[in-house]
Amino acid sequence: MQDGSHSRISASRFAGFLLVAWLQVVATLLAVLLVLSLLPGAAAVRLAVPLVIATAGLLWWATVRALRLRRPSPAGVPVTRKDAPALWSMIDDAATAAGVRPPDVVTVVAGAAVTLAEHSRLAGLLGGRRELFLGMPVLLAWDEAWLRAAVAHELAHGTPKLGRFAPMAYRGRAALARIVPRIPSRSPAGPVLRAYARWYAKADAPFAREQELVADRIAAEFAGGRAATGVLRDAPALEGLQQLFHAEYLSPGWQAGVVPDDVFGGFLRVLAARADDLALLRAAEPEPPGEWDRHPPLHERLAALAELTVEGPDRAEPAAAGDLLPELPSLGRALQAVAFPPAGRTVTGWDEFFGAARLAEMEREADASLRAISRVAGSPVTGAADVLELAADGRLRKIAETVFGDLPAEETSIRIAELIALLLALAALHGGVARWRHSWMGTAEVVAADGAHLDLTVAAELAGDPATVGEARERIAAMGIDPAATAPAGEGRPRPRVPVLGGVVNVLVDGVRSDLLIVETGLVLVAGLPRSRNGEAKRRLSRLAGDGVLADGTPAGDPAVEGGSRFVPFTELAGASANRNGRRSWAMNLRDGGSINVRTALDSDELPGGWTALDDAVAYLTSPR
Repeated sequence: MQDGSHSRISASRFAGFLLVAWLQVVATLLAVLLVLSLLPGAAAVRLAVPLVIATAGLLWWATVRALRLRRPSPAGVPVTRKDAPALWSMIDDAATAAGVRPPDVVTVVAGAAVTLAEHSRLAGLLGGRRELFLGMPVLLAWDEAWLRAAVAHELAHGTPKLGRFAPMAYRGRAALARIVPRIPSRSPAGPVLRAYARWYAKADAPFAREQELVADRIAAEFAGGRAATGVLRDAPALEGLQQLFHAEYLSPGWQAGVVPDDVFGGFLRVLAARADDLALLRAAEPEPPGEWDRHPPLHERLAALAELTVEGPDRAEPAAAGDLLPELPSLGRALQAVAFPPAGRTVTGWDEFFGAARLAEMEREADASLRAISRVAGSPVTGAADVLELAADGRLRKIAETVFGDLPAEETSIRIAELIALLLALAALHGGVARWRHSWMGTAEVVAADGAHLDLTVAAELAGDPATVGEARERIAAMGIDPAATAPAGEGRPRPRVPVLGGVVNVLVDGVRSDLLIVETGLVLVAGLPRSRNGEAKRRLSRLAGDGVLADGTPAGDPAVEGGSRFVPFTELAGASANRNGRRSWAMNLRDGGSINVRTALDSDELPGGWTALDDAVAYLTSPR
């Protein structure tokens, strides 16, 4: 409690983790030396070096790798005291309330959260440089009181009010949360460290809970109980709305090769237009905590805050959090330049961005359908004009029955009409007689160029029947649509990307060190970097994934990537299999009789979701297609 005994015990448990990590190295070395001492002198000398390297040396390297704390920092824009004196004044006051020193750096980032990162030393035993990250969505959505509560809570994690060792205890818990999940399953140091970590997490849970509740109380005392409660309820919802914004608004256009000129201005509009969705997110049950998330349940934290003194009425017009930073729109544009770099994408307004995104989605869907029809028809079918010709001579129905398999006749007719409507809409858009009309509520529709309603359903249904194709052509002509219209060629047209599903680094592809990106349409094999540049490999693949992959498999941001790259479309792969005997491996058979063999190495690693994406790709290749 307040006498500091709990903080001392918690800190000693963490120190024990580090002690156990190195004791197993020392114990292994002593065991090896004991074995060598029992051998004849000549044999001991001959075996000493290889035996020490193979046992104690390997365990030492595994322990060093396990305890190394990587310090990735999100892209952001630093804000100095001169840039935002009012913001820094508030942060100084929050630090005083928490009994800690102010952060060394304040950085505005793209994420929807307020977090404090400490670059600790000696795996967390000693403190270091502290950086406060303020999410731009937070500055746009919250008022000043809520921001004060969030900042005070983050700073209060290191408060010494629970004892002088409380900051070390929190650093240790945060360090283990990063260390333990990254220990490779095959690491010889892993079993002992994971076992100790499980005991540590269980034994330390009461003090971790106490630290979080104290941080909540300090936040409430500094910013008010109502603000502290609001942050607890709203923070997960705001993060959920940002995920929705990225998935529904930003990602489709990003993959299409365009980027909006004001990303955060778009989020602000979504924040206003999707208020009902935000309310639903607030009302949703919180997600289950992660293995190393020691926050008490939300209802328990809210109940503890409710016991504080009741506040007066709300202020009529609370100050916005963004008011603490002068020139917030300019800061947003500067943040966009580092958090969402175009990397060859075309910068457009939001209307053009939405239009390009929808058009690219339609073209991908149409291309897949036309390739299937072409395969059955035995000749290229490239657009609405070709499909109308097939419909007129009665072949379209037979082809559709082959493509769609055992669907009922009525369902097949619906699929044919949907395909024709899609192709007519594409022809109208390519010909300039139609455009997309969008709403920040998330809806969109194809309308005539002058904004009038454009009904393609009747013409599409008529075109599906050979007897009424002529009437369909007349309706199509009356709308000014040229079925033969195609996408305009030229350098001004954005080059669409294909979605990147994951990536793995430092694997062996046919025995050659390589990196691998799994995209929606195939695999991108990138020549690996030498072992001496091992740390750079993952950063390079992350950059390539972020820049995107063009439809032909070329890395968009770096077409001439060091060592070269090779694209293997899924259509060129006849099948695949996975092997988990020892090191993981995957064998893929090419349609031309060749093969690709992928195997993990000791230093293989993944981008988020990389192994799962590779497993899913192999599962797809092994299923009937």
